[in-house]
Amino acid sequence: MHIHVNGRNIEITDAIKAYVKEKIGKVTTHYDQIQGIDVILSVIKNPAASGKHVAEVNCKLNTTVIRCEEAADSMYESIDLLADKLIRQVNKFKDKSIGSDKSSIRTDVVEEKVAAAEEE
Repeated sequence: MHIHVNGRNIEITDAIKAYVKEKIGKVTTHYDQIQGIDVILSVIKNPAASGKHVAEVNCKLNTTVIRCEEAADSMYESIDLLADKLIRQVNKFKDKSIGSDKSSIRTDVVEEKVAAAEEE
């Protein structure tokens, strides 16, 4: 899985790139069907704007694309907020896709172990 980091009106330093890959990379521990993640970091040059640092992400899954956007006063804060939001959305998609009415290898094995433990 690749994480691509691009910038608009900002120079992407190695520190910011490493921070993005660390925070956004945690999503892969929640769902293993992620094909790629594109992160776009931008700065709004208007002095009257409140949230000047904007972080956007496009997370490509097997069947869909999840898109998130967050704005804050610092770039690191917007990346933190974006990572939390992306994890919530990926978990929501994962729960919908697995579903309680569908049979799955993961759920069947757990049910068999529970039934075997209750018999003992």
